[in-house]
Amino acid sequence: MPKEASPVLEAMKIQKDKIFNDKRAVYGTLYGVETAVVICGVGKVNAASGTQFAIDCLDATKIINLGVAGGLNPSVEVGKIYSVSEVVQYDFDLTQLNGTKIGTLDECTENYLPLITAKGFEKRRVATGDRFNDSPDDYKLLTKELNADIREMELGAIAQVCMHANLPCSAFKIISDIAGSGSTTEQYLKNLDTCFLSLKNNLEKIIKSV
Repeated sequence: MPKEASPVLEAMKIQKDKIFNDKRAVYGTLYGVETAVVICGVGKVNAASGTQFAIDCLDATKIINLGVAGGLNPSVEVGKIYSVSEVVQYDFDLTQLNGTKIGTLDECTENYLPLITAKGFEKRRVATGDRFNDSPDDYKLLTKELNADIREMELGAIAQVCMHANLPCSAFKIISDIAGSGSTTEQYLKNLDTCFLSLKNNLEKIIKSV
């Protein structure tokens, strides 16, 4: 989302700022590294198309996904940033057809896709789905069956595109809310500023770690 990109854009030395296929792409340098920021929008389709655009049109050599996300267990803290070790799409289900675990893509044998992790950050597993809710059924699936630590709405699609493009993919998630601590929506809105400050304070470390 644009507000998630703001701390990154504030730190960039911007050279170009353009709109392509309704997605904003900002070019420049970030702590001395040539960088382009693509603001994809919410959800897996937006994330996948933005990632493919970065690969095809911006000649990306590495994809780094940044964003806020929800925590699923006490191993994560609000406002803290985690390096993602692997990601699964929990709303992708070919179990009845292929007999595979939930989240296993038709072109894969395992449901979790590995990512490039970063030194200096704790590592957690992420589950991606096109849902923002407080559903007990989703929570049971995410924690009991998939053993995920964090949930969000984009990374699984980004990782899938990078897998097919044979491109390195890293992701960092800032926790905005934790399941079981009240309304997800209320926590999310209350903690956004804390998350963005954390991203601002850790951005240089993120860029240099990958």
